[in-house]
Amino acid sequence: MSLKTYLPFGRPCFGEEEVAAVTRVLRSGWVGMGPETQAFEAELAEALGAPQVVTVNSCTSALFLALLVQGVGPGDEVICPSLTWCSTANAALYLGAKPVFCDVDPETLNLTPATVKAKITSRTRAVMAVHFGGLAVEVEALGRALPRRVTIIEDAAHALGTRYADGRPVGGSGNLSCFSFYANKNLSTGEGGAIALCDEDTADRLRSLRQHGMPVDAWKRFSHPRSLITSSLHELGFKMNYTDLQAGLGRVQLQKQAEFAARRLTIAVRYCEGLADLTPPVTCQRHILHPHHARHLFVVQLPLEEMALSREELLLALRAENVGATVHYAPLHLMPLYQGPGPQPALPVTQRLWERLLTLPISASMQPADTAPVITSLRHCLEQRKTSWIKPFIGKTPPAMASAAD
Repeated sequence: MSLKTYLPFGRPCFGEEEVAAVTRVLRSGWVGMGPETQAFEAELAEALGAPQVVTVNSCTSALFLALLVQGVGPGDEVICPSLTWCSTANAALYLGAKPVFCDVDPETLNLTPATVKAKITSRTRAVMAVHFGGLAVEVEALGRALPRRVTIIEDAAHALGTRYADGRPVGGSGNLSCFSFYANKNLSTGEGGAIALCDEDTADRLRSLRQHGMPVDAWKRFSHPRSLITSSLHELGFKMNYTDLQAGLGRVQLQKQAEFAARRLTIAVRYCEGLADLTPPVTCQRHILHPHHARHLFVVQLPLEEMALSREELLLALRAENVGATVHYAPLHLMPLYQGPGPQPALPVTQRLWERLLTLPISASMQPADTAPVITSLRHCLEQRKTSWIKPFIGKTPPAMASAAD
């Protein structure tokens, strides 16, 4: 059994309901930020158990604005895991602050109070708690380990649908929590993000900052005839607003989250069952089948010492069989952009994980049956010796991979 077309690691699940929502918004004559955005924010706030939700154009913008309204600036340090997407660290750099990288737990792939405490200095102003793959960082324990002057920003790009150990949804902790609606996320609107929070005054400031720093947004100015357009600016803002076209998609996607979560769980269960007796064995992220895990990613750790292939050879071999496996993530502390003078931080767990991590395809648009050829291909690659059929792909882009990127 093989895959006839390329199966990416994650892709959106859109149906006729999403098409109808976009059509409805187009026919309304208002496609920018307006009533649809307000409705989506209210519905998302209810789902997250957060009093306030402010949508923006990306999770990167959400992280940046969250740090900004918490007063992070030049000279400050922001602790974040090295095992994350670059936006987590770049949000600090945009404000003139310094990202300080910490290690993670080898089983959860999340930062811990201990790994964060090892990096705290007198300049530490914030911690970016990344809920890796959809598994929650226990932020209450993290908060107890921090000085009161240090704020927690939750990078919940993977975590829509994730719950803390006590059952509350990520987004309802009281911390500023930043979500992503990028194409491959559990809730997708193509692009976009949101900040969930409790404080109404901070939410109002975020709404102003996302729209040039204006005290009233474009929808209010243009939809109310008595609303003037000559408002004074008091703070430098940005162009980071969401749109009603995206919000129309988001409202439908939000209604489907239970269905999407059930599909992701089915796929994860099939992977776990299919890989359980693999020799040499692979290790899944801790709690991957727990109801509180959102399963945005399905990540395994490879037994490199017992493999005939390197991780890179394995990736190329899988892609040659139309399996869109990938790696999350290359450690940030090893990248030239983030390296300062002097010795680089020693993050032994992150370094070891980076060499072994592999992400298998998972999405609500996958069919459960798609897991069978993925498992078969992975088993085949792990159980064989190096053979000449793999070598032509080394250093090249397999045809299936190239077509998927077009």
